[in-house]
Parts: sequence; C-alpha cells; structure tokens
Amino acid sequence: MYLRQLDLRDFRSWPELHLDLEPGVTVFSGRNGFGKTNIVEAIGYCAHLSSHRVPTDQPLIRHGAEDSRVSATTVNDGRELTTHLLIKARGANQAQINRTKLKSTREILGVLRTVLFAPEDLALVKGDPSERRKFLDDLIAIRTPRIAGAKADFDKVLRQRNALLKSSGLTLRRGYDDPEGATALTTLDVWDAQLARTGALVIAARLSLIDELAPLIHDSYAAIAPESRPAAVVYVSTVDQAVEELTGASTRDPAVIEAAMLSELGRRRKNEIERGVTLVGPHRDDLQLILGDQPAKGFASHGESWSFALSLHLAEFQLLALEGSDPVLILDDVFAELDAKRRQRLVHVAEQAEQVLITAAVGDDLPGNLDDAVAARYVVTMNETEEGRMSTIEKVGETT
Repeated sequence: MYLRQLDLRDFRSWPELHLDLEPGVTVFSGRNGFGKTNIVEAIGYCAHLSSHRVPTDQPLIRHGAEDSRVSATTVNDGRELTTHLLIKARGANQAQINRTKLKSTREILGVLRTVLFAPEDLALVKGDPSERRKFLDDLIAIRTPRIAGAKADFDKVLRQRNALLKSSGLTLRRGYDDPEGATALTTLDVWDAQLARTGALVIAARLSLIDELAPLIHDSYAAIAPESRPAAVVYVSTVDQAVEELTGASTRDPAVIEAAMLSELGRRRKNEIERGVTLVGPHRDDLQLILGDQPAKGFASHGESWSFALSLHLAEFQLLALEGSDPVLILDDVFAELDAKRRQRLVHVAEQAEQVLITAAVGDDLPGNLDDAVAARYVVTMNETEEGRMSTIEKVGETT
C-alpha cells in the first residue's frame, strides 16, 4: 500500500498543498514549527479520523478558514481509491470515496492504513489510560470499521447517561416510590441497557485485539531491548470481577460481557448517582504495560519506556502487514529521540514497508543506511504574509 497523491486546503499552516508521492522513502525536512508534521498529521487523519497531536478537529482548520479539505489517493494491490475529507469548524464533517458521498466519515476507515511513530508516543507508556485506549481503538477501527461505529455509539450514550446522573442526582435518589424518581430511574435503566450493549462490543474487540498483539509486543520488545526484562500487556477492565462471577474465567463473548456490565452497573448505581458520573465501562479500562513483574509506568527507565512505545507500534505494523498490504509507515521526528540501537531497529522495519514518510528537523537525523531507499526529499519553509504564517514546500531539484 502506498499514498500516490495528497492535496490539502486550509489544513493548519497549509493554505494549499499538492504532492505526488512514490513508493520508497520520502523525507520532509525543515525547522520546527514550519509545517512538516502538519503534512503527515493530515495523512494520519485520513487513516484514523483523528490527530496524533490534538484531541479535537478545530486546530486542524487554518486560522480564518471555515473548513479544511484533505484528499488522499491510495494505491493498494493495483486498486486506486481517493478519499476526500471536509473538516468543518461547525457541523458534521463530510467524506467521499472517489465521487461517492458517504453517510458517515467512518466509511473511509480502512482505505488508507498507517502506522505512525512520533515523540508523543512516550505518552503510551507514561501517560493516562486514555492514551492506551486510543491506541487500541484506532487499530480496531482500521481493522474492523463497524466497531468504530459501536465506539461512537457508546460515547454518545455515555455523554447522555453522565448528563442524567449529573443533572438529576437528587431526583434519582428519591427511588422508584416517587413518581419523578421512578421516571428518572427508568430513563437510567434505558441508558444502562444501551451502554452495556455498545460497551460490550468495544471491550470484546479490545480483548481479541490484545490476544493477537501480546506475543508480537513481547517479541518486538525483546528485539529492541534484549538486555531488559520481558514485556507483557494485560487488559484491565471495570467488568473483570463481574465476568469472573458469571463464568469463572475471562471471555471475549460480547453477550457475556454485556450481562456482566449490566450486573456491575446495578451494583455501582448508588455510587454513580452520588458522584454524578459513569464508573463502569470501556472508558474506565486500561491496557497495563508490564516489564518483568512491575508496571512500566513509574518503574521503567526512559530508554525502557521508549522501547515499549516502539514495540507497541512495531507490533501494530506487523499485525496489519500480516493481513495483506503493508501499511504506510510514518516516522514523525523520531530519529532525533532515539539512540543508535533503536534507530537500527526502526530502520529494519522501515526497510520492510512499501512506503515510508519521514519528517526531520535536519537531514543528519536520518540514518545513513536509509539513504539508498530515499525516493524524494522535500524542504518545508514558512512565509510571513498579511494573512498569517503559511507553509511552503520545495522538492529537492524542483519547485512545488
């Protein structure tokens, strides 16, 4: 798989950009803040419908513009598809594949597959559980787009349920004997059922994914840091106890997880009403990263943390590659963060990919053993105009 063409309009610092890309290695160099990462961020957005840098879409739209547009032409086993995304400041985003308008932007998931390494990856190890949940959910969305729909439905139900808990706490405490309390509790019952149904699909998908990822993560970490302790991953859920009580063992069956989640919601209802927040569900789960017999977070060294973050993405790349075409590999300013050993391991993966996109502040950050694979080099600069700062790009040997 490779990206043949990219067009941007009003995306961050780019009022306009057109790129014709090739298989092999493409390097974007330029000073920090000039807009090179914005290019690969746009590509990653086409693959995941989210940014690796910010949690919302608003910062992606160039200052003063109403919307931004990202178009990407992907070639996969000779088949060419072009996705168009309109990212709007107000209202729902819109998407097309070739000339066909889609009902939901999620329908483009899977057309372009990417694996991205970035300095932000340390948050996978040192950051909040939300970072690790996002890692799992993004990968699930690429492999099984319908689960992305279930996750979106879960998030919507969760917001509604939390709003009810927060705004109607006093009414809910009155119980079923009070008419208003009974109405509010009946509404809560409805949200519980929907939350359990959609949440069970998300949890089951995450558990199944980890079954496949865990051995790949273990082996990747051992290759990166053979002198370190063995790496492992464990999914820790708010419904683990309830599942154990129902089945006596773990399960990937959504129906069993749904029953367990309903049971746990019932058990913790009083606490949730008192606190005004939902305490049960995949939004409270975590992917625990373990080195030896200790959690990596808080116990791993800086080098071990980087190795673990790399091993997660190496496992992601291997899993996607096993399913067919190699994903597009994006290395966003990471070589400067890595020592020689980790650079070598990353170069080994890059050599396997059909297309690699690299950003670097200076050309020296690129390992010498990748030079022969470089198909194109671009220099990104920044111009000050009356309309603000605007990125420009020049291909080595010609002006773009």
